[in-house]
Amino acid sequence: MPKIRSKQIDIDEKRVLIELQKNSKECIDTISKKCGLSRKKVRRIINRLEKNRSIWGYRTVVSDDQLGLKRYFILIKKTNLPVSEDKLNIVTSRKLKKEIEKIGVFIDCSFFLHGCFDWLFCLSAHDIKYVKKFVELFLVLFKGYVSNIEILEVVFPVEKCGIDN
Repeated sequence: MPKIRSKQIDIDEKRVLIELQKNSKECIDTISKKCGLSRKKVRRIINRLEKNRSIWGYRTVVSDDQLGLKRYFILIKKTNLPVSEDKLNIVTSRKLKKEIEKIGVFIDCSFFLHGCFDWLFCLSAHDIKYVKKFVELFLVLFKGYVSNIEILEVVFPVEKCGIDN
């Protein structure tokens, strides 16, 4: 494939991705008009992005108030100990997510970071007491690996998933 054609495909994919982020349920006709592409080309791009897992899924953005939930961020600083294979397995096997859902905490996003903190959780819960239970469970599961945990409660979202409040 010529380099110029490959660059154009990247540009077209990015246009489609930007429109899908704004509203993933928008009809193909509207997306194609906004991107300046044919309907058939947009459908082909979306299918390719889904197949190669560039698109992870589609999600409905709901007000936390509607669900009776509050949003929190947990920042975790780990110790200098190298994380053991069994501890990493807790994360990759999704065991942690299953365990905390039992106590009423729902992970929206989880990121390993480079900076002052090493791990970030964005999560939802009915109350901070459930978040504190999560922190207690986390400290048990990762005993000796955590040097600091900060809990931040969201006052209100200015923007959520690319949508203004």
